[in-house]
Amino acid sequence: MESEDIKAWKVPEPTLRRLPWYLAFVKLLQGKGETFVSSTQIAKEINVDPSQVAKDLSFVNIAGRTRVGYEIAALVDALESFLGFTSQHKAFLFGTGSLGASLLHDTGLTQYGLRIVAGFDVRKELAGTRINGIPVFHMDDFPAKQKEYGATIGIITVPVEKAQEVTERIIAGGIKALWNFTPFRIRVPEDIVVQNTSIYAHLAVMFNRLNSMNH
Repeated sequence: MESEDIKAWKVPEPTLRRLPWYLAFVKLLQGKGETFVSSTQIAKEINVDPSQVAKDLSFVNIAGRTRVGYEIAALVDALESFLGFTSQHKAFLFGTGSLGASLLHDTGLTQYGLRIVAGFDVRKELAGTRINGIPVFHMDDFPAKQKEYGATIGIITVPVEKAQEVTERIIAGGIKALWNFTPFRIRVPEDIVVQNTSIYAHLAVMFNRLNSMNH
């Protein structure tokens, strides 16, 4: 029997992107008092093939019942657990400018298992302040604060020219996973997990599609 960790590594990335969509839809049904959902219902809502839904859910430890589908409460629990949303991951945020500050204000992240416990900035006047109740420290205090908090994730929202330098400091401090919001493709050792979420890259794709539809 494979451990959940090993199994999770084998999940294709498109599946991992779709599972939170399924979860959001199923939670809406749960809120309406529904008790069962079929893969066909999920497929119709998410606009994917029913066989794809069944295949995606085969990675999750849940079995559907013939003709009635999945029990909604059990499916919600199984998806949240599988996606890692039930355990709290401590994160530090680096760069408390406008984007960083808005993430500190995003209380929804804690529902998905990400708890930002502190922010860091190079601007001395921000040290000792709080944003949405979350303490902000000077970047120089990071190694000491890492010993105190033991964060596993670093969120990078610094100016692009500082991205690589800050990345190296974060890794030297013992953080193992980086959520990079800068448009810079940071370079990291092989044992560090990186998720790039450049809103600018997504803008480029959107503009390009919009332009091609208008011509």
